[in-house]
Order: sequence, then structure tokens, then C-alpha cells
Amino acid sequence: MNRKLYIFISILVLAFSACRHAIVPDTTKANQPDLFPDYTGVTIPVSIAPLNFNVNEAHSAIHAEITGTDQSGFSVSGKKFIQWPSRKWSELLAKNTGDSIRITVSIKQNGNWIQYAPFTIYISPDPIDYGLAYRLVAPGYEVYSKMGIYQRDLSTFQQSPIIENTLVPGSCVNCHSFRLTDPGYLNIHMRGPKGGTILKTGDEINLLNTKTPRTLSNFVYPFWHPSGNFLAYSVNNIKQVFHETKGKRVEVVDLASDVIVYDVKNNLTLYCDQLMSDSVFETFPTFSSDGRTLYFCASDAKEFPSEYQQVRYNLCSLAFDPETATFGTRIDTVFHASALGKSVTFPRPSPDGRYIMFTLTDYGNFSIWHDEADLYLLDVQSGECRAMDAVNSNRTESYHSWSSNSRWFVFSSRRIDGLYTRPFIAHLDENGNPGKPFLLPQENPGHHDALLFSYNIPEFINQPVKLDMHQVEHLLHTEGTKVEQRE
Repeated sequence: MNRKLYIFISILVLAFSACRHAIVPDTTKANQPDLFPDYTGVTIPVSIAPLNFNVNEAHSAIHAEITGTDQSGFSVSGKKFIQWPSRKWSELLAKNTGDSIRITVSIKQNGNWIQYAPFTIYISPDPIDYGLAYRLVAPGYEVYSKMGIYQRDLSTFQQSPIIENTLVPGSCVNCHSFRLTDPGYLNIHMRGPKGGTILKTGDEINLLNTKTPRTLSNFVYPFWHPSGNFLAYSVNNIKQVFHETKGKRVEVVDLASDVIVYDVKNNLTLYCDQLMSDSVFETFPTFSSDGRTLYFCASDAKEFPSEYQQVRYNLCSLAFDPETATFGTRIDTVFHASALGKSVTFPRPSPDGRYIMFTLTDYGNFSIWHDEADLYLLDVQSGECRAMDAVNSNRTESYHSWSSNSRWFVFSSRRIDGLYTRPFIAHLDENGNPGKPFLLPQENPGHHDALLFSYNIPEFINQPVKLDMHQVEHLLHTEGTKVEQRE
């Protein structure tokens, strides 16, 4: 036999043997391994990147065998962590969609192999969107360090910048928002000396100067109308304050806030007197999936700082007619959180119109620093509201958004260390039952420990964001388009 051919065949045989190599354990344990990230028993989409992990126990080597329902599979070994080969991972998930895979983990300690009880991962047939967009920001308070808004392909580990504040040093980029996961409709605020609201609608990009004589501020928290013809915004007089109490760091508070709607096609700010009351704080507006209801958070105005812990927001609604760009006359309370001694923030209707997910906290509207903040799910038709116990932790669960098919949601949580927010993804079945959430997978599972930035405002996107930085930079050196107001 040709020597080169012999060597090639030998390598293939060895590689195949390695793929099916099984560890003969010296000891077996009845418990499942303590993983980081914890991927035991999670529900995942078929297109997700490999769930690489480590074991939170000292070891000199680690081994994992993965099998599908037909017993096909492969095994992987490493010194520090398990890193699944992407192609084999994707093929195995595709073969087991709608069913489970089983993973058995062993670690080597003092020359002996210890094998844990296997765990399963369910592969849902419900597809997930292309990726996530999020801001990476250091958890500082005084000055803007380097920050940016980035996008991540969920089927790989590829991350790329959408926009970074190095474009205008000393600026802040924030509040990115998309129309129903469509990156063709994009809102980003640039705060600083050359600031404004960057608005992308299809191939057109504009820089808006959004302050008007009737508003408290420039536009702040955005939400797209499903038609793409309107954006709801809050306008806020925001103050940042610091706690003296141990265990609490910072509060972001409104001294005043209102809600307006921006008419994209006509460059008009639409006002509703009921949403601009001095006696009420209104903030975090959203539209229903049919575009005919405007939801928002509302609280009786309180004196700051003496009454701040009495500021509690209810979830309210007001009719909106997109054909005439007019508002209804009656404000309804959808969820009376203040009656429970609680406060609603970040209401997010599901695209299918069935649910509203929101964060519930003890007081205030900026829940990211509240350990007690949890996610709740409101059934729009029945009015039933329940805590999402399967995804909540004893740390902060805060900002969240839906996938385009309403079967997945992503949320930010401080459950890992209480300091940095990390994105977790969870499945929601047809009956509204959430699965166990999983941390955004990384090529190196230690990435989340090493990264000194928080993931802020995770949003699903159905394709990559395309933003012309040369065009944006040019716009930032102009005064921008002044928004008009409807009289």
C-alpha cells in the first residue's frame, strides 16, 4: 500500500476512534455535574452555537460523551473545559430536533476518572432568530468609557460591532431598538457633544434633533410601531443617585416623564394631553402587536428624594389609531402593581399578541440594580398574571425581549455574580410555560468571567444589522433634522 495513503487511513481510524472513545470511570457519582454555564436540562433551538462548558470542581482533565436518540454521537476531551466541534454539534442537533440529547461528563482528579450521572438537553423544533444585538458597557457611573452596540450570530460565536462610541470620543451610544426584530428599522441614540437620534428606515438613515418646545428632553426610551411608521418614546428628566445602604449601589430616577409618539413619515411629534400630566410619571411605552394599543408605565408623581421609595408604576394602556395618528380618550390600568406594593417596568408585548412580559420590582422604574426584580407574564385575554419562576433567580432579572415567533425570549440577569448583567435565553411553549434558561454560549466558557462589561438591552434580530459608518459619521457632524410638532 502507498505509504501516504496508509498514513492517511491510519489518521482517519484514530480520529474516528477518538470520536467514540469512552472513559472507563474509577468512580461514578449519582448526581449530575455542577457546570458553568449550567446547561443541564435546558431547552435550546436547533441552530444554537455549541454549549461549551466547564465543571466547577478541580480537575486535570475533562471528558464528555454526547448521544442522540438513535445512539449516534461523539465524545470530546480537554484539560480545562469541553469545546464541542461546531459541525458535529450542528449535525447532531439537526438529527434530534423535537427530541433530546444526552451528555455524560467525567473529570480526572488525582489520576482517577470520576463520572457523573448524565443529563439531557431538549432541542425544540421552534426556530429562533438569526442573532442578538446588545450594548457592552462597563458598570461605571461617572464618565463614558469605551462602549458599543454589537451583534452576535446565535449559530456561531461571531460578534461584530454595529456602532462604537469611538466614532465620537466621549459620547454614549444607547437605546437601540428594532421593529419586530427587523434591523432594517433601527433606532440608536448618540448622547454627547455631537449627539442625536440615529434613525434607519430601509436604506435611509437620518439624524434627528428631537427636543421640542413641549417636551422635557430629547427622546429617550423607544419602541417601534409594527408598521414601522411610528415610534413611541418617553421623554424624561432623569437623575442618577447613589445609596449609602450596603448592598445597594445606584438608582436611576425620573423627576418628571411623559410619553409621545413620533410620526416617522411626516417627521412629527404627536402629543396626547393625558400622557403629559405633571401629576403623573409616564414612561417605557410599547405598542401592541396589532399597533392599536399603546402600553406604558404610570405612577403618581412623588417628591424626590423623600418619597422615592413610594414611586410605584402600574401598567396602563391607551388606544391608538395608526390610520389617523390619533389617541383614544380613556386610560385603562392593565395591571395594578401598586395595589400589591410593587412597580412595573419594561412591558414587552409578544409579537403574537398573546402575552405581555414585564419586570416587577419593589419601587421605581429602573430595575437593573434591584435584586428583587423578577419577570412576570400577563395573559392579555384572560388577565392572568404569574411570576416566571422557572427563569427567575434571587438576583436581578430585568430587560427582556421576544423572538419574532414569540417562542423564545432573552433577558438580562445578574444571577452569576450580582454585578454584571449577562444574557439568558429561554423557550416558551404553546401554553405559556417557560423552559430553563441558558446563558448565551461562548467559545471559551470562561469568557463571561473574564469580560469586564455588562450586556445591556439584548434584542433579537432576524438578520445582520447593516449600518454605514461613513454615513453615520457624516450625519453626526451636522445639526441633524429638527423634528416638528403637531399643533
